Amino acid sequence: MYHYDEYDRALVFERVAQFRDQVQRFTAGELSEEEFLPLRLQNGLYLQKHAYMLRVAIPYGTLGARQMRTLASIARDYDRGYGHFTTRQNIQFNWVELAQVPDILQRLAEVDMHAIQTSGNCVRNITTEAFAGVAADEIIDPRPLAEILRQWSTINPEFLFLPRKFKIAICSARQDRAAIMMHDIGLYLYRDGRQQMRLRVMVGGGLGRTPILGLQIREGLPWEHLLSYVEAILRVYNRHGRRDNKYKARIKILVKALGIEAFAREVEQEWQHIKDGPAQLTEAEFQRVAEGFAPPRYAAQPDGDLDYGTHLAMDRSFARWVSRNVQPHKVAGYASVVLSTKPGPAAPPGDLTAEQMDNVADWSEHFGFGEIRIAHEQNLILPDVRKADLYPLWRLACEQGLGTANIGLLTDIIACPGGDFCALANAKSIPIAQAIQSRFDDLDYLHDLGELSLNISGCINACGHHHIGNIGILGVDKNGSEWYQVTLGGAQGKASALGKVIGPSFSAAEIPRVIEQIVATYCAYRELDEPFVDTVARVGLEPFKERVYARQPEVSTCAM
Repeated sequence: MYHYDEYDRALVFERVAQFRDQVQRFTAGELSEEEFLPLRLQNGLYLQKHAYMLRVAIPYGTLGARQMRTLASIARDYDRGYGHFTTRQNIQFNWVELAQVPDILQRLAEVDMHAIQTSGNCVRNITTEAFAGVAADEIIDPRPLAEILRQWSTINPEFLFLPRKFKIAICSARQDRAAIMMHDIGLYLYRDGRQQMRLRVMVGGGLGRTPILGLQIREGLPWEHLLSYVEAILRVYNRHGRRDNKYKARIKILVKALGIEAFAREVEQEWQHIKDGPAQLTEAEFQRVAEGFAPPRYAAQPDGDLDYGTHLAMDRSFARWVSRNVQPHKVAGYASVVLSTKPGPAAPPGDLTAEQMDNVADWSEHFGFGEIRIAHEQNLILPDVRKADLYPLWRLACEQGLGTANIGLLTDIIACPGGDFCALANAKSIPIAQAIQSRFDDLDYLHDLGELSLNISGCINACGHHHIGNIGILGVDKNGSEWYQVTLGGAQGKASALGKVIGPSFSAAEIPRVIEQIVATYCAYRELDEPFVDTVARVGLEPFKERVYARQPEVSTCAM
């Protein structure tokens, strides 16, 4: 993984000192709340319902063991003993005190971490897929370019005060696990016929109030022009994006208003002025950054491990966990392990206690090379585990509540903190997730049901990515009461789709029954091994609506 150099460290430590001074001036009454607001937001500090919330960046979702232990110490010393991992590969601490935030930032800086630009109208945390560098279906490791984007965008004065927040994602695998079509800029890295690195560039994606899938603006962009082309896009957005209405300020609204062809022409014209300037990347600069992502020293593994095979054959629970939570690795004898943060009602999706964080850090060193990844599904990944070590790791994960075999299943729910914490939320998310998990607590049934994603957002800002869940739930306000709107047919990846609303919203108490009826309808109509989104596309919404809104619905289960 990449390690900060002296320039990175100088910037981060100076930013800590600057914010410490700003906090002191604010508490002394020398800065008004209006003046302090943009300062704290660009340092990742929100004022939530009950306390300040600090959002810490985890660039492209990669952490070292020492960094994870620091996050655990912050949760223990400055919060209530836990942290919340988000869909943007960040971690949030929900109960921090303002006076202690500079000390938290100081502790983060000591392990090459920060909260810079995790909020505000600027370029946010650069994201990629959690299996970057190790995925069996990867074309090129996208992390060096993600790191170059991070360095370029951090405190870049031209783009610190954009019309609205700006999100960039990059991936380079056969399967898009970074949801690049849902970002302001989505980048797909590949090799052309001559094996040269090229980029496919998409713009104007985003969820929230107006969900839109990104549109392709450039094909075959040489990697050397990554920064200049992104800069051209941002300049056009900065120049034409609306600042009079925050609900119409995202780049997706600008692209829709101008049309993709007109927007592309503007970008190309801007790019011609800067494409061969100082932002053009060199092979030497790429290699300098790429050295930080050199593969670890993998040890040759036997073709088949007898103990591992025996455990698979003899322990059904372990075999089930391997089938859901273990991903193929590009190196023979190794695998990537997904640690589920969704054990059921016992913990909100994405939450980890300080003790769990410490244990994950230990496991990353004992079973790997000290590296941890954060997935946008809010789970954690140990990227380099020997297959011979999977069984003892699984036993430890189960003891810590991180061994649930539900990755990609209905109870692997993505959910924002919702109305329990967020001042913007219209409704609670966590109790809804827990109620659904309680209703669907039979792992055998879930495995028979197969892949099925369910995402929950507490408000229209869509931090839970409800639009791209196979089943999406959105909290809405109805005359001061919490209600929930349901969408069906959303999907992420290369076949991304936005879910469609099935009808009137439901009360919180109705939601578990509604989900049960949706699943029952799927079971009744699906063809052999047909994914949920394909069934919805084939039969339409009407059968689901009939079952869900029936007065006395019948519940059936999948016959496998």
